[in-house]
Amino acid sequence: MFEKELLIDGKGHMLGRLASVVAHELLRGQRVVVVRAESILKSGHIYKNKLLFGEYLNKAKNTNPRRGAFHFRSPAMYFGKAVRGMIPRKTARGNIALGHLKVFNGIPYPYDMKKRMVIPDALKVLRLRQHRKYTVLGELCGQIGWCKEDLVKTLEEKRKEKSAKYHEMKQKKVDARSKANQSKEVQKINTELAKYGF
Repeated sequence: MFEKELLIDGKGHMLGRLASVVAHELLRGQRVVVVRAESILKSGHIYKNKLLFGEYLNKAKNTNPRRGAFHFRSPAMYFGKAVRGMIPRKTARGNIALGHLKVFNGIPYPYDMKKRMVIPDALKVLRLRQHRKYTVLGELCGQIGWCKEDLVKTLEEKRKEKSAKYHEMKQKKVDARSKANQSKEVQKINTELAKYGF
């Protein structure tokens, strides 16, 4: 059965493998949200990937370059374009599928409160040999013109502090509840309730 929305944490995933899984889910009709796109990994040394992007920048329209091709510098757009290439977007089905995708740098508000999942088939630790070179998408995009890297880092630090406080408070509540359940008064009430099927 379909989930209402798949929330995937992009950290530690390989770009192409994650994109193929996301494209497959989108074509099945699933809504997908990918967060922390700046932490997605791409195989190959950063120098090699910069050279490849330099070649890609030469792609333009002969008649009017303002009409395309558009070269996105943001990691979220970079990943989105990788997924777009795996979907038949010029058909009605592909167009609808692409509309079900959301990609974000960092973890914005509604998604920082939700449980995020990983895709084992796309994880770097399982799919790339240890000695192989890889590039973090945020670093690559920072060197090719993306200027929001520092902003995303500061927002991520704030989010981590907030989530650590929330976890601490939650743990205190759990401990307090377990202590309360061990008290004799509560045990008496529980035994009484058990008689009536509660």
